[in-house]
Amino acid sequence: MSKASFQPLSSYVEYSSEEMKQRATDFRTHMQRRRTVRHFSDRPVPREVIEECLLTAGTAPSGANLQPWHFVVVSDPRVKHEIRVTAEQEETEFYYRRAPQAWLDALAVLGTDEHKPFLETAPCLIVIFGKNFSILPDGRRVTNYYVNESVGIAMGFLITAIHNAGLVSLTHTPSPMGFLNNILQIPPDEKPFLILVVGYPAEGAQVPNIQKKRLEEIATFL
Repeated sequence: MSKASFQPLSSYVEYSSEEMKQRATDFRTHMQRRRTVRHFSDRPVPREVIEECLLTAGTAPSGANLQPWHFVVVSDPRVKHEIRVTAEQEETEFYYRRAPQAWLDALAVLGTDEHKPFLETAPCLIVIFGKNFSILPDGRRVTNYYVNESVGIAMGFLITAIHNAGLVSLTHTPSPMGFLNNILQIPPDEKPFLILVVGYPAEGAQVPNIQKKRLEEIATFL
């Protein structure tokens, strides 16, 4: 077993109470402008922007720091088309055969259906996989821990980074998602977590008229 190695915490910056409050408020206001978008422009996105956002996602905490995520960035029109066709097949099964009525009722407010043109229109799809195993620098194969939790946190970082860069995104989770391994030639021990659709909003894009819960509805202070 490797011995733990530590170094001084030199990156921490402390702010006054007033500055903390202002920074928290400014960031909350910035994030409240984020919306899930389903109408995308086909305008290309600079690769450097996506790379920076992925590096931000890679700073997320993870179980034993094993960083069990794999981001596959898809911009090839042929691959996007194949993903769309297969995803829509799964979604048709979901909407007309597998989904319980209560679930369909919950989705109705969003106006979604089995048609997913954004998978082809948007310039960039980021397919996120959770890795059940990692290969250490010395070649050893180790089990990853808390994979879903770790990947979920990294996704939050990624969505925030994309919004901060001035782009919009959509989380898409066709079920099941095993077809992504086949299309993208990813080994089966990596499990698809979701597809993040990324780009610029289409001209005239609209979003559902929905509200977020108030603080007292989502938090308890003891």
